[in-house]
Amino acid sequence: MSNEKTTLEIIAPTVEEAVAKGLSQLGLREDEVEVEILDAGSRGFLGLGSRQARIRLWIKEKESLQTPSMENGQNRLPKSERKPAPTTDLTRPSGGPMDRDEKFVLATAEQITGELLQKMHLKARLKATMLPPQDENDQPTVMVEVQGEDLSILIGRRSETLNALQYITSLILSKEVGQWVPLMIDVQGYRARRERQLRVLARRSAEQVVHTGRKITLEPMPANERRVIHLELRDHPDVITESVGEEPNRKVTIFLKKRHS
Repeated sequence: MSNEKTTLEIIAPTVEEAVAKGLSQLGLREDEVEVEILDAGSRGFLGLGSRQARIRLWIKEKESLQTPSMENGQNRLPKSERKPAPTTDLTRPSGGPMDRDEKFVLATAEQITGELLQKMHLKARLKATMLPPQDENDQPTVMVEVQGEDLSILIGRRSETLNALQYITSLILSKEVGQWVPLMIDVQGYRARRERQLRVLARRSAEQVVHTGRKITLEPMPANERRVIHLELRDHPDVITESVGEEPNRKVTIFLKKRHS
């Protein structure tokens, strides 16, 4: 083998798969290469919205080859590139029988949100709590509060960024937990301010429907915002609300009761 190092770049769903693919192509063993991780990908996202891993394999010079000290392949990554093991095993939540499930869901929600924010290169403090049901037919809602500096980018125009973050987090959380989990993400109290605005919008829209006799269809909203409209007008004497369309463009339509069959 020449003194000039031979390299190969590989892209695969995970670092492990990329290493295996590269070794297969080169026809070498793990102890005959060095691995440089160019992009670790998004392995913590359960395959949803994931980004492929990208690595570079360096073929070791003959004199530098060493016998691997472990058989499970963990030594193939340089120590500086290894990710520390998580401090909490979310697949085995701790706690007593009464609070175990809730602790697991809250810890998982915090971890998923934190990983997403890390991928966005944002630093923030997270706190997940369980909100009680607002209706006897509802489930408790997981609320993840995000606090920090200069987080307005997380909200976006018409809260599109925040709603997208919330939607993706909810999908991943529900997949991890094994059932649908209602979830809200709030950034520095934005949701509370937004809820007040939605309640005002609901009342004004109802007044317009009553005045004109014509239905009004509001802008697309995520489920938690549509719910605010429904609850605000639930006991209105003259109008009724209905959600129409498909996610993520589902909207609330407000009708006159006498014209809604």
